[in-house]
Amino acid sequence: MKKFILSIIVLSAAFTGCSTDLDINRDPDLLDPGSAPLSAQLPSGIAGLAGSEGSALAIIGGMWSQYWTQSNAANQYKDIDNYSMGTADYNYSWDGMYDALGDIRNIKRRALAESNWKYYLIATTLEVQASQILTDYYGSIPYKDANNTEILEPSFNTGEEVYTFMIADLNDALSRDLSTSAGANPAADDFIFGGDMDKWTQFANTLKLKIFMRQTESSRSAIADAGITALLASGVTFLTEDAAMSQFKDEINQSNPLYEFNNRRLNVATNLRASTTMFSYLTGNADPRKGAYYLPGNALNQGDYNNPVGAGTISIVDLHAETSVLFMSAEESLFLQAEAQERYNGGAGAQALYEAAVNANFARYGLSEGGLLAGAYAYPAAGTFDQKLEAIITQKWIASFPGNGFEAFFEKNRTGYPLTSAVPQSNVAYVPGQWAYAVNGSTLGLFPRRIVYPLSERNANPNAPNLIPITTPVWWDNN
Repeated sequence: MKKFILSIIVLSAAFTGCSTDLDINRDPDLLDPGSAPLSAQLPSGIAGLAGSEGSALAIIGGMWSQYWTQSNAANQYKDIDNYSMGTADYNYSWDGMYDALGDIRNIKRRALAESNWKYYLIATTLEVQASQILTDYYGSIPYKDANNTEILEPSFNTGEEVYTFMIADLNDALSRDLSTSAGANPAADDFIFGGDMDKWTQFANTLKLKIFMRQTESSRSAIADAGITALLASGVTFLTEDAAMSQFKDEINQSNPLYEFNNRRLNVATNLRASTTMFSYLTGNADPRKGAYYLPGNALNQGDYNNPVGAGTISIVDLHAETSVLFMSAEESLFLQAEAQERYNGGAGAQALYEAAVNANFARYGLSEGGLLAGAYAYPAAGTFDQKLEAIITQKWIASFPGNGFEAFFEKNRTGYPLTSAVPQSNVAYVPGQWAYAVNGSTLGLFPRRIVYPLSERNANPNAPNLIPITTPVWWDNN
């Protein structure tokens, strides 16, 4: 996996034609962090995060948000689908994220020392974006000590502490005057926005909104309330386009990491099959996105990988080599804003934001909503707050396909939406779109709530927490 991520790091540098010190025969990790130009280190950090978030973490997120299920003709992801993932599984996801964060944090340290506030904002934003995923998946993680290269065995901060630090770090970076930034300006080395600092400011603001929103149902709801209220009152702007790495092409080591990991590296494109959960919801609403998400065929009930039905009849998930890795999509930003308006501003503009998000997701696939926003997906403007929240989170779930299923998983744990089925999917009373416990689930009816800590970290760091069961909620999860 390290080699896979490195290939993306190195070859993606060529996609933009940026001038860096990267070379296909040179490991970016061997660049001198104290002297290499920031422009040589940023591509490594961005592509490293894309490689980790967009491969195994995306597979897990898509499985647990019930976009796909393990094929009944293969075994690759059974441990994810039946919730038996252990401490020896997918260690490279943790290791890859922290390897990439090492590059990002070095940029942050250097930029601070050099008063290069543009790179400082970029690095801080990326650090927070990755750390949010890590802490929401694992709970306590190294954060403060991870910024000190002299600490080889970093302590773990609680999830609550990480959330406090992330907001403080974003506030600090946003407070710097970009017009006084010293040194080089980011440009083609910035795979996400090409050095457009207005967009980085919007991305940082939207991350703040997301971090506050994640706490709304927790013991720190008062912090969330105050933070979002202040954000809305401040008049800051939020993302209106994707924060994405898009330099992929259909060649070995240069593809979207989910495609590269699942399709090309496994030399088979049939491991991931359509889950009844998402498939039935799209089918029941005649949603044309079904044709963009899945190839022809039927769905398989979640976790029913021992089903003897012919595998050739089961729809395959339709992944593509050139799909962007979305660090945050325009749709996610709009859905966050819609929820914020409902919670804290009397719903002003919430319907328009919701409809803009839905339309943006259809447009991503060259499709039109075709009247669904006046029908099955109509915003319940006269409904209760819970009905509005369900509409927002359900559409966010659909729009997070394929690579951001972990966000749908987190939002399900925060809000309880989509609802959980009271019956198996084999039961005629099953309601399309409701999440179902895996047929071969190993956790006595309890859904997964986190990833367990990797053996690689437990062996290397005596400060790693004791093992926590996969079914134990993280701190903000009260559903």
